[in-house]
Order: sequence, then structure tokens, then C-alpha cells
Amino acid sequence: METVQAQRDRKVYALGKEFVLDLGVVTPETLEEHLSHSGDERPDSTLAGIYRHLLGSAQSPNMSPNVIGQAIGGIDKLDAVLGGFEPTAVMEKYGSNWEAVLGDIITQLRPQGKIRRSPRSLWPRFCKTITSGAEFLAQFKDASDFYEWVDLFDQDDRVRPALPMLLSYEIDGFGFPVACDFLMVLGYSNFAKPDVHLKKIFVALGLCSSEDDYQIFRAVLRVARNVGVTPYNVDQVFWLIGSGNFHFVGVKIDRNRDKFIEYAKEYLQTQD
Repeated sequence: METVQAQRDRKVYALGKEFVLDLGVVTPETLEEHLSHSGDERPDSTLAGIYRHLLGSAQSPNMSPNVIGQAIGGIDKLDAVLGGFEPTAVMEKYGSNWEAVLGDIITQLRPQGKIRRSPRSLWPRFCKTITSGAEFLAQFKDASDFYEWVDLFDQDDRVRPALPMLLSYEIDGFGFPVACDFLMVLGYSNFAKPDVHLKKIFVALGLCSSEDDYQIFRAVLRVARNVGVTPYNVDQVFWLIGSGNFHFVGVKIDRNRDKFIEYAKEYLQTQD
């Protein structure tokens, strides 16, 4: 017999997709194409490419792309300082010396804006991600070795949450949500990012009792199982509502998280 929770999971997901389409930004076909994101092909076949994505995820949102990426003309500009994004080369050159990394970035790339050097400021924190991220990836012999390691976690719902937890400990500045974003960028559709939008929607609509990153992540996995889609699919439905960022068609609209919560609550109350 189907549980009450499974019924609610499916209802809220269906309401989410309906709400997204009613915004009139995308067609059903375009939305499905985006939501069917597949991890069959990895976007990079080199550790350098994986390292580049790691730093891209690290700058946003906590690292603020306006402070980091835009200040130097995009993350790709770091190529000159980081030796083509080769983790081993970065580790051999800098070790854990984030101050040296920041010094070279200032000298070679001349970032716009004021650069604060206190350890908790954005640029020092990002440079710590640069050094710790390089050290972490340098332990893999190549991209295939890294992907095989991730696959060990990805093949089982029960251990999958352990991977973003581990990454958050291994890499400075990599909290649980940022680690999930990094894995999703690499094509792992069984992961979801427990950002502020998912947290507010899931708690408000009875999909999760806590805004804790781990609990939200597990709730997304459960909803995905009950609906019969990937966690990435579930993540994106509610993220599009919350962010208004339809990047895959080049459109940005107002955020609609609170409006959706009220819309869904009203519907659910008539069904209970």
C-alpha cells in the first residue's frame, strides 16, 4: 500500500512542474530535455578539466562569482597562474601556501576591486580551495581513476551522501551543497544540491522536517524514487522555481519560491 509521504512527494513534484510550465518561459519539450540530464558522458576526460570545474563550483554561491570570477574576467583566466589547471603542478608549486597563490593572482591577473587578505575573506578562502583542491585531485592518476572512485559512492543510495560529506572535509571552502553542485556539473544525476530554495520548499510543503543539508539531500533521493526520475530532475524543478534562472534558454525571471509555496499549500489543503 502506498504511503502518505509517497503520495505527497508525487503531488508536490507534479505541482512544481505544472508551476514551471505556467510561467511561460519554456515548452514542455524544452523542460523535459533539460530535466533528463544524463550522466552517461562526463564533461571532462582530464584531471585538469575536473579541477577547473571544482574551482567553478567553489566560487558560487559562497565564494561569490561577482568577487572572484568577474574580477579576473572569468575562472578560465586562472589557467596562467595554475599551470593549465594541472593539480599536480599546482601542488608542487604552491603546496598549501595560499598566500603565494593570492600573490601571483594579484600580480599576474590584477583583479578588479579591493582584495582583502584576512583569512576569512573571499579571496583567501578561494585560494585555500585552490591549494586543497589540487592536493585532493593529485592523488588520482587520471580522470578515469577519479570517476571510478566517485562511482563507488554513486551506485548505492545508502552511501551516496557520504561523498559530498567527504569532499567537504577534504577541500577547504567546499561545504556539502557546493560538493553536490560540483558532482552534478560532472554529470552525476543522482546528486542534488540542498540549496536555500530546496530547503524552504521541502520543509514548507512537508517533504522534509529539517533544513539540514543531509536531511534535505536524503529527502530529494526519496522524492526521486517515488516519482521515478533522477534526483537532478527533482532538484532542477524546484531550483528553477526558486531562482528564476532558465539558463538553458538564456532567460532570467523573478524568483517565485514563496509564490509556489502558497500555491502548493492551497492545493494540498483541498486534497487532505
